[in-house]
Amino acid sequence: MFEGIKTGLGLLAQSTGIYGFINGGWGNLLMILVGFVLFYLAIKKGFEPLLLIPIAMGCILSNIPFAYIAGDPDPTSGQIGFIQVLYNAGIESGLFPVLIFMGVGAMTDFGPLIANPKTLLLGAAAQLGIFTALIGALLLSFIPGINFDLNVAASIGIIGGADGPTAIYVTRYLAPDYLGSIAVAAYSYMALVPIIQPPIMRALTTKKERMIRMQQMRPVSKLEKIIFPISVITLCAIFLPSACSLIGALMFGNLAKECGCIDRLSDTMQNALMNTVTIFLGLSVGSKMAAERFLNLETLGILLLGMVAFGIGTAGGVLLGKLMNKLDPKHPVNPLIGSAGVSAVPMAARVSSKVGQEADPQNFLLMHAMGPNVSGVIGSAVAAGVLMSVVPVFVQMSTMV
Repeated sequence: MFEGIKTGLGLLAQSTGIYGFINGGWGNLLMILVGFVLFYLAIKKGFEPLLLIPIAMGCILSNIPFAYIAGDPDPTSGQIGFIQVLYNAGIESGLFPVLIFMGVGAMTDFGPLIANPKTLLLGAAAQLGIFTALIGALLLSFIPGINFDLNVAASIGIIGGADGPTAIYVTRYLAPDYLGSIAVAAYSYMALVPIIQPPIMRALTTKKERMIRMQQMRPVSKLEKIIFPISVITLCAIFLPSACSLIGALMFGNLAKECGCIDRLSDTMQNALMNTVTIFLGLSVGSKMAAERFLNLETLGILLLGMVAFGIGTAGGVLLGKLMNKLDPKHPVNPLIGSAGVSAVPMAARVSSKVGQEADPQNFLLMHAMGPNVSGVIGSAVAAGVLMSVVPVFVQMSTMV
């Protein structure tokens, strides 16, 4: 009798989280502490709380031993946790990224880009980080324990655009086994834009350049704003069909905002839909920070490459802004707005404006920075379409050789 009670108590102890932490669960405990750090950054420091708080909660819940909230199903019942259900339905299927793009489109004003089309070049320059990270990932494959093929390298490269939904969309197509690590890296750097970008921006510009005041933009008519999304999706359909899902959702959301006759749908995309998907996506991304999947050499390599790519993308936009000043001094461009081309809307534009006002409190760059910022969204989606079209062809050719 006593032996049976002892066995029962032992089994009960093994089903508790404390037993899990003591018996090899120190990695889980470490990741839970990481979740608390993310809470601190979001709540105390104000670093994108709408994004970081759901990610932090997903990280903590997925690292609780024997909870089976995410990841593997409960071995007793065979049921999967609610976060894993969200992950399967929205991340693996690619649905959440498309819905996020729809909401971003409904919240975005393309007027600054239409008024000053040359800012499109700044958004394109900021995509330099994507292709730099791709090459870096292939070079890292020479390190023992890391095996990044071209599909994985292309997926890692998208992190350089600081566009989480696009990174998820590309990775689920090219390298689904790395979806969790790449999604975490992309969203982590998106949330940490206010920390990562300013030092790079200050290092590459002089105070005089940061004080440059740009000319007031011309007014943009409603007709122009309606024609723009229709034109973009038409060009995309002709030249890059593989990017039509993301760009089509972005332009549909924007058209709903600008046409003025479906305000209820536009409001739903901007608020109810966007907020709901952000919650589900944040929890799903955070759940991939489980210790057994996250604490390995390849994940650390992805995080390192993501940081490098993000820095190069920021630098590329700033340096092109400096070059544009040299080529056309009559129409000055504050190089700081080039950093907004990394596509983290509207965080990167706010950071550009903030750094500019540190040098000149009366210099308001926000609307100017929105031009490269929204062009960065389009640029990252175009880069994604190119990679999704070209990379499988190269992989197939390499297998035939």
